[in-house]
Amino acid sequence: MSVWDSLVGQQQVVEQLKAIAAGDPKQIAQSWLICGPPGSGRSNMARAFAAALESPDHGLGDEPTKVTQQVLAGTHPDVSVLATDKVTIGIDEVRDLIGMSEQMPSTAPWRIIIIEDVDRMLERTTNVLLKEIEEPAEHCIWLLCAPSAQDVLPTIRSRTRIVNLAVPGAAAVAKYLEESVGAEPKIARRAARLSEGHIGIAKLYATDERVMTDRDELIVGVLGLRRASQAVLLAGSLNANAKAQAEVDAARQAAREEADFRRINGLGPDDRIPPKLRGAYNAISKKDELKRRATRRSRDVLDRALNSIASIYRDVAVIQNGAEDSVGLINLENRTAITELASRMPRAAAVERLDEVAVARRRLMGNGNPVLVFEALFCALMY
Repeated sequence: MSVWDSLVGQQQVVEQLKAIAAGDPKQIAQSWLICGPPGSGRSNMARAFAAALESPDHGLGDEPTKVTQQVLAGTHPDVSVLATDKVTIGIDEVRDLIGMSEQMPSTAPWRIIIIEDVDRMLERTTNVLLKEIEEPAEHCIWLLCAPSAQDVLPTIRSRTRIVNLAVPGAAAVAKYLEESVGAEPKIARRAARLSEGHIGIAKLYATDERVMTDRDELIVGVLGLRRASQAVLLAGSLNANAKAQAEVDAARQAAREEADFRRINGLGPDDRIPPKLRGAYNAISKKDELKRRATRRSRDVLDRALNSIASIYRDVAVIQNGAEDSVGLINLENRTAITELASRMPRAAAVERLDEVAVARRRLMGNGNPVLVFEALFCALMY
């Protein structure tokens, strides 16, 4: 099993990077920008590329090497990953990475630094990174990830080699779900369709029945909006579900990180934490940290809800334009209600509602009160 096998629907890019990793090291670009829509696997692509660059077999062996396993697990000493749960990436975090980039690799050919969501950098932070991207240390490779090249400053775009990922097809995502999580074919196909090519969300739909049920209730609720009182109740229900999901997710992540902390430090599940490690261990489940993570997770759940709401009006437009046979519907289970809505709603009104969803997303990103944001949205969607 090669390092590339877990990447879904990106065969063209995989072949390109596979050849580069196995080629002449002197010809490898040292600053990369890996772009792809949410859920396309850009972070996984960066990790796979890093593993192929560092591993003696370039990640092509039937059995993963120790180097490959370390890179993919995030434990290789020469591969650093900056991922954040915050809204923006801090300038101090980037300065730390720059200092690290100047160090020679300890065991591998390269020191590789991966920055997820580089689009979350403020301009001041990006300017700190810019000089290093422009003239990287000869032993360092930077792999930056962003939704699109337009989401980063032109100065970064012009100094990196850009790789664009595609939106994975539903068939490829469904096959991945069957093979990776053992999903039944029917569930895998439905999860792939509803996720619209977002691998992480597809996996969530296929493995968490509650998340799928919440989505079904949201779609039915939006299609049934007739009065302002319904909009208020639906907004309250959506936000309550998002908060509950976020708290569970944050607790699960903390539990995983605690288990990893014990494993890395050679401690069993029931061993006492030594005094010198206790501060770092307790910080993982610190109340303020869990609250911050839950807030961020809640915004992710609400953003996912916005995508689901937009899919209704995408389906309305598909039916109004007679394109169902060519592109299909996302919400097949609600076809009757969507067809009825398409017959009543002018085409311009469907586009206007997609604009309202975009406005709600901007308000959420601007730290708007989620309940008020969705109350306003649902009132605007009534028809």
